[in-house]
Amino acid sequence: MTPERIARLRQVLDRRQPDLTVVTDFVHKQRNLSAIVRNCDAVGITRIHAVLGKAEYQAFRGTAMGSHRWVEVCHHRELAPALDALREEGYQVVAAHPGEAATDFRDIDYTRPTALLLGAERRGLGKRALAQADETIAVPMVGMVGSLNVSVASGIVLSEAQRQRQSAGMYDRPRLPPAEYRRLFFEWGHPRVRDFCEQRGLAYPPLDREGEIDRPADWYASVRAGTAARSREEKDG
Repeated sequence: MTPERIARLRQVLDRRQPDLTVVTDFVHKQRNLSAIVRNCDAVGITRIHAVLGKAEYQAFRGTAMGSHRWVEVCHHRELAPALDALREEGYQVVAAHPGEAATDFRDIDYTRPTALLLGAERRGLGKRALAQADETIAVPMVGMVGSLNVSVASGIVLSEAQRQRQSAGMYDRPRLPPAEYRRLFFEWGHPRVRDFCEQRGLAYPPLDREGEIDRPADWYASVRAGTAARSREEKDG
């Protein structure tokens, strides 16, 4: 990697927000889901959660084919277990859904660990989903239309979350756990080696100070000899 590439990766990782995420509840249209991923990358979100039932997530070509490399999409079949896991980690669940009882989205404290819950196109969030939220928010509308596209709404709310967090200095220092920072730096900087290791159940090789694989010839030799370190998942299995 070039020094410029290394600097860019570190600049992005230094601003990632590990306690800000999005949960989509049966947002099936690939164009909308991919646009949400793009919005998440723009504000420093590392991981989102997509409840899709048995369906699979595929990035929409041309919308987030780049962004999906930088944002992990965790697939869930049901909403409740996904929200329960986030609550155990201390997240507040904020549901975006228009209605008279909804709070103005700007009145929420997004400096707290926050999961933004978004509903499907047209019908939005159902009663069960809304009942699992800590807060319900809406973007004030003064025109003739009654609601916004789900990806547009996510962009507006996430921009407010970014503004609050910037004011609080939450983008001024690295906030990712060190192990996750190192893993993402490797995966982003060496995608081919990442795929090679994942296919073979190998642990990632160490990097030198320049961000390159340390003594690559020795590592490849250990791979051929079958003595390279295995990944933790492979050992556990």
